Amino acid sequence: MATYRQIQDDIRQRYGRTVETCWIAHVKELNGLTRRMSPNRILPTARKHPCPPKWRPVIEDSMRRFGML
Repeated sequence: MATYRQIQDDIRQRYGRTVETCWIAHVKELNGLTRRMSPNRILPTARKHPCPPKWRPVIEDSMRRFGML
């Protein structure tokens, strides 16, 4: 499984934009790749910084390249 840094570097090389780690975590959660909730999360039902809809396919594409999806 790829690290957050590897996913960020892949997207930066291909799209010239750095994505936030919280966006990656949100996409992982949407695809069922997380096992538990972070202990420092304030609200268990809501995300403070969810992934914008236009970046979700980009992150998912990067995850596919690393064999995560």
